[in-house]
Amino acid sequence: MASTWNIGDRSFTSRLLVGTAKYPSPDVMEAAIIASGAEIVTVAIRRVNLQDEYGQRLRQFIADRKLTVLPNTAGCYTVKEAILYSQLAREALDTTLIKLEVIGDEKTLFPDNEGLLEAAKELVAEGFTVMPYCIDDPIVCRKLEEIGCAAVMPLAAPIGSGLGIRNPYNIRIITEHANVPVLVDAGVGTASDAAFAMELGVEALLMQTAIAQAQDPVKMATAMRLGTEAGRLAYEAGRIPKKLYATASSPMTDLLSVGR
Repeated sequence: MASTWNIGDRSFTSRLLVGTAKYPSPDVMEAAIIASGAEIVTVAIRRVNLQDEYGQRLRQFIADRKLTVLPNTAGCYTVKEAILYSQLAREALDTTLIKLEVIGDEKTLFPDNEGLLEAAKELVAEGFTVMPYCIDDPIVCRKLEEIGCAAVMPLAAPIGSGLGIRNPYNIRIITEHANVPVLVDAGVGTASDAAFAMELGVEALLMQTAIAQAQDPVKMATAMRLGTEAGRLAYEAGRIPKKLYATASSPMTDLLSVGR
C-alpha cells in the first residue's frame, strides 16, 4: 500500500505534483496529467485566464478528475504582487492553498529571500496554507517553517533548466531538519533525477517544463511517476552503506559441511 503525506489537513498518495502550462495542446496536457498520477496540479494565477475557453476547460478537467488545485504566484517580483495574486487566487478558486513565489532575478528566476519571508509571514497571518518556492538554503527553509509555512519547496536547479539536483547535500540537510514536508521544485529533467531526489528523503516533487516540453509529454509523465515511486520506495527501504572495498555477497560456507 502506498504511503501518504500531508499538506495542512489534506492527505495525498501521489508524490508527484505537475503544472498545467507549456503543453503542446490541452489534450496533451490532460493526458500527461492523467499519466502522471498527480493529485495536485499547479495553476499560475497571473498567467492563466480562468474565464477564457482554455481556463474553463482546465477548471472542468480539474473538477472532473477531483484534483487539488495549487495556485501559484509565478511571475511576481514584489511582495505586493505576490500577496495580491494570492488573494485573487483564493477568491477565484476557493482555496487557501498557495505556492508562493517572489522572484528576485529575471534571468535566473531565483527567489528573493527577503521578499519571500515577508510575503509568507503576511499570507500565513491571513490564513493561507503557504508552500513557498525557495532557494536550497537550510536556513531560509528553517525560517519559512518558523513563520508557519505548511511546506518548503527548495529548487533543485534553476526553473526549466533540467539540470537535476545540483546540491544534494543541502537538500539532505533540509529534509533531516524540517518538521514540515519538503518538496523539490524546479530543475528536475528526467526520471533518474526524480528518483535521486526522492532517495534524498523529500516528500514529493513538483514538475512543469520537464514533462510539458518533453518530445512526448505523456511518456515523460509516466516515466516521472515511476521514477518518483521508485525513489520513494528506495528511500523507505534503506539503501546499503557505501564502502570503498568489496563485501562478499554470499556467506563463506563450506559446502562439504552442509548436512553433516
